[in-house]
Amino acid sequence: MGAGFANIVLVISVCGLASWARNGYAEIVAALVGLVIGIAMLCEAAFGADELWTIALDMIVVESTRPFGQPNVRFVRREEISGIRINRDGANPTCFRLALQLTSGEHLISPPFPEVTHVRETAAQIAEQLGVLDMDSPVNPLDATNMEVRIGAPLRKAPGTFQRIIILIIAGLCTIFYAFKFWNGLPLATAEVIFVPIVAIIFLLSFRYAHTSAGAFWIVRHRELRVERLTRDGKPIVDTITGSDVATIEPECDSRAEGERYVVRIDLLSGQKFLSQGIGTKAETQAVSDEIARRLGIALERVRR
Repeated sequence: MGAGFANIVLVISVCGLASWARNGYAEIVAALVGLVIGIAMLCEAAFGADELWTIALDMIVVESTRPFGQPNVRFVRREEISGIRINRDGANPTCFRLALQLTSGEHLISPPFPEVTHVRETAAQIAEQLGVLDMDSPVNPLDATNMEVRIGAPLRKAPGTFQRIIILIIAGLCTIFYAFKFWNGLPLATAEVIFVPIVAIIFLLSFRYAHTSAGAFWIVRHRELRVERLTRDGKPIVDTITGSDVATIEPECDSRAEGERYVVRIDLLSGQKFLSQGIGTKAETQAVSDEIARRLGIALERVRR
């Protein structure tokens, strides 16, 4: 993600240098600043250190490696740690990291936990190995120890209604230009005539499916999957899926999200398809898919990877 953003900054800066060179020094300075920032971000993305944390008895081994350099290994002993907690990622509520407060005042943040469905178990093992008694267990909606695995957030009608209002406002503003030309008897260009039906179709489809664009809220229980979603009119509807209804279950790349983000896809024997809300990487989504298959009792040959 950082590398992609850096490339965008570089392209804009290079184009700016080419097109603004004759316009003045201010534009050139701005382009050069963007160029430096883009190169710095690209170097950080390409040459940034990868960390591996190993929780051993009474210590944590932190190994940092770079593409061109020797691995750096650091041993953090239990007596050096003054506080331990589990941090939840603000951007991804199912991503958790171990945060250490050292007696020296230094803070260390671990890479994300690899097992998205076993965060509570991982935290308990860390607390036991380091002899920590007061570390709170994180609340993870995807944890396999929960009675209910919740994927996504409960759906509300308000966002869809707000989206429809915005669509109507934009559509009204777009008509002002054509109303002005019509009132003054001005002819429309060919491109403007073609533009009208295309935009009208986009507005109609966006308005019609504003509520359904919120996706579905999944609640996975023992032998049952409850799918809550909204109809085109904003009315709640509930589907109940059992293991005998499922033809296949697999992770699928989320076409609506940027970067590496996947959803769980379930195809029923009836031909109906269900997509969960975005979960995370393919490995994390596969773990959630496996947990759903285990709870519903789906045969292994129907679980795709």
